[in-house]
Amino acid sequence: MDHLILSVIAQDQPGLVERVAQCVASHGGNWLESRMSRMAGQFAGILRVDVPPQSHGELVEALQGLSAHGIRVLLAPAGSEPSCTWKSIHLDLLGNDRPGIVRDISRLLAEHGVNLENLNTEVTPAPMSGEPLFHAEAQLAVPEGLALSVLQTSLETLADDLMVELNLRMEG
Repeated sequence: MDHLILSVIAQDQPGLVERVAQCVASHGGNWLESRMSRMAGQFAGILRVDVPPQSHGELVEALQGLSAHGIRVLLAPAGSEPSCTWKSIHLDLLGNDRPGIVRDISRLLAEHGVNLENLNTEVTPAPMSGEPLFHAEAQLAVPEGLALSVLQTSLETLADDLMVELNLRMEG
């Protein structure tokens, strides 16, 4: 089996996932994992499928044909997993919204060789004042060779500069 990674985007409407799932299934593919969401009237998702090698070309063609229904699909072969070992860390951040928070945090993580595996962000009104609050939750893959105290200190210094509250915790 060949693994394919699909990125899907379309104007949100009922039946989008079913169209993609039907396309995959009708070519002998198996839907393995996905992350999907609706945002600002658009639907976006990323998924991994297994497809028999003999059906690969036909599936790709059929997925690209979904554009007739307003569904854009970008395809890529599955990559290999990194060979080093990682510690799984959960990051939770909350503070007043302002431009650049994601840029500054992601820059610091990249400088330390930390992989951002999952990121969810939102801006919501603060309970009392109604001021916009930025909230981020992330799953980080921290290289085994990086001391957590070093990462914690760097992130806390940046959090002070950004005026946000930041918490890290080890996962499983």
